[in-house]
Amino acid sequence: MQLRQMIIGTGALLLSAPGWANWSATVTLASDYMFNGVSQTQNDPALQASVDYAADAGWYTGAWTSNVDYGEAAEQELDFYAGHWQQLNQDWSMDYGIAYYTYMGSSAANGLNYPEVWAKFGYTSDYGMTEFNGWYSWDYFGLGGSHVIGMVAHTFTLAQNHALRVSIDTSNSLDGDRYLWDTNDKSYVHYRVAYQTSWQGFVLELAAEDTTLDYDTADERIVASVSRTFDF
Repeated sequence: MQLRQMIIGTGALLLSAPGWANWSATVTLASDYMFNGVSQTQNDPALQASVDYAADAGWYTGAWTSNVDYGEAAEQELDFYAGHWQQLNQDWSMDYGIAYYTYMGSSAANGLNYPEVWAKFGYTSDYGMTEFNGWYSWDYFGLGGSHVIGMVAHTFTLAQNHALRVSIDTSNSLDGDRYLWDTNDKSYVHYRVAYQTSWQGFVLELAAEDTTLDYDTADERIVASVSRTFDF
């Protein structure tokens, strides 16, 4: 699920014109694996990696993996995705695609597998980039329920090679009888502020985030990550 942040937020295909190298691989070390403000590793660190192929016409595909901690249910996530990025005009860009999330670590882990589609729009101005992003699954975590996530974000350029990304997103179960969070809520809100920079080819991020959920894997925290992308 970090795939959403990697492709749709702060990673390989951020809503700006990508550099279309044919093949690339990215390795990330994070102090926590956060998905919309909820730890997927029980507040522990994560080692993540992806392999991506991008075509000149804006089409791309890839796979991404991370350790998770879902108790006895799953200990590894492996996601597959494909999408298309295009510049609509001088100011607006669009990215849309489909992903399939899979889980490993027990005989029941594949029961968590589910598909998801996304659409994102980016607006670039003198004040930075504004994002309007949405995700939809019709079988969230394999439970047969529909689920939608909406996000608004803005990235401010602080100085050359220094940026601040502010985002707010809401996760909503459209079938509360099939999927609820631990607090029996059908929806919650996630707030995030992230400082982003790069050094010697490494991408560095330090983020503060919180949610309206009331349990210890979704409370306020600071999350740090470092990643490196290799083109080949």
